[in-house]
Amino acid sequence: MEPAADSLERLVPDRLAAPDATGLATLALHLARYEFAAKHLRPGRVLDLACGVGYGTKLLAERSGGPVLGADLSREAVEYARRRYGGPGVEFRVADAMTFADAEGFDSIVSLETVEHLPDPHGFLAHAASLLRPGGTLVASVPTTPSTDVNPHHRHDFSERSFRAAVAVHGLEEIDCLRQVQRVPLGAVLGRSETRMNDLRPNLAAWYLRHPGALLRRIGATLRHGLANHYLTVAWRKPA
Repeated sequence: MEPAADSLERLVPDRLAAPDATGLATLALHLARYEFAAKHLRPGRVLDLACGVGYGTKLLAERSGGPVLGADLSREAVEYARRRYGGPGVEFRVADAMTFADAEGFDSIVSLETVEHLPDPHGFLAHAASLLRPGGTLVASVPTTPSTDVNPHHRHDFSERSFRAAVAVHGLEEIDCLRQVQRVPLGAVLGRSETRMNDLRPNLAAWYLRHPGALLRRIGATLRHGLANHYLTVAWRKPA
């Protein structure tokens, strides 16, 4: 079974429609995050945690020249990754990011657009930090404008401050960051004319009535940023 091409949960590069902002334009943002992560990889073992269909895992392996392990909860995503992006230096494994275990630890861990999906983001970040070897690098990213209202796969909203604070408590030191902005195509959103927009939260007005705080966050973000999504990717170093 192939991973769904019309879901906001993950990107499948081979099945994206070129003109869609939520398609190839979003993929370009994701690839830029992986390129940023690749610049900060430490020599040694690399883990791409919640790797999706594996295109980023492959990129990390090509940039690092060393073995990279990609792990994801979705069996169909991992099977697709093995077929499409598997090869020398790339391994894929079905595993839950919250409970993934490896006794050897990793010199670099990359987990992009993962934290906002999880029921316990703070527990996940603690777990990722525990898998990191001393002196290792963690690279992670989140949306920093509201997303839980429109994306039913997102469970948590983050600001730059709250995301950084969630990692800082684990003793990791920030070494670099990447900010990205994606303009929202209002007409396409309202008309749900793009393939992946079929997955937007239905009955949004009713959802806002049940979650008034989310509506206030959306209004505040729109007044501050306009019709745009903002993202932050951060690289942290674990003390040696």
